[in-house]
Amino acid sequence: MTDRRLRADAERSIRSIMEAAERLLGANPAATMEQIAEAAGVARATVHRRFASREALIESMELAAWRELDAVVEAARPRTAPPLVALHQATAAILRIKPGWRFTLAGPVPLGAEARAVQEGVMAKCDEVFTRAREAGLIRPDADVAWVRQAYLALLAESAHSAREGADPDALAARLLDTLMHGVAPR
Repeated sequence: MTDRRLRADAERSIRSIMEAAERLLGANPAATMEQIAEAAGVARATVHRRFASREALIESMELAAWRELDAVVEAARPRTAPPLVALHQATAAILRIKPGWRFTLAGPVPLGAEARAVQEGVMAKCDEVFTRAREAGLIRPDADVAWVRQAYLALLAESAHSAREGADPDALAARLLDTLMHGVAPR
């Protein structure tokens, strides 16, 4: 029981540090480890015991963010759910998560190899859904799946960036997918 409690305490400490780092680095990318420790309510030594360097902290944050994104994409059943259902569920879930990782997910490519591998897996699932959508006749047969993904990601990033506090992720996901699938021309 003591080991479990220590592990839970360590996990809470790590989460507090990452949340504080996300807030501080988002407001001031030059924030120090000492400032992050203070904002997390832990000793500076605790931050350094958990993360050898600022880069290690950011890499841990990236890995945590991409694992969280991977989990919600997987929960949307990208291989088995109807493509639009999977896209809507994943999009709404991502729109719930992304605001909590604005700083961490702002970079085009994660620093760490492990986070990069998770990101590549998420992108592969995305491509899989768009390939299935093309095969189902939901998008043009000559549509370049990589381009469709890039357009989707741009709409997703803009939706997450411009969403006001309290915006309904399901409504935003519906609007995003409607724009992606039908454009803005009158029907």
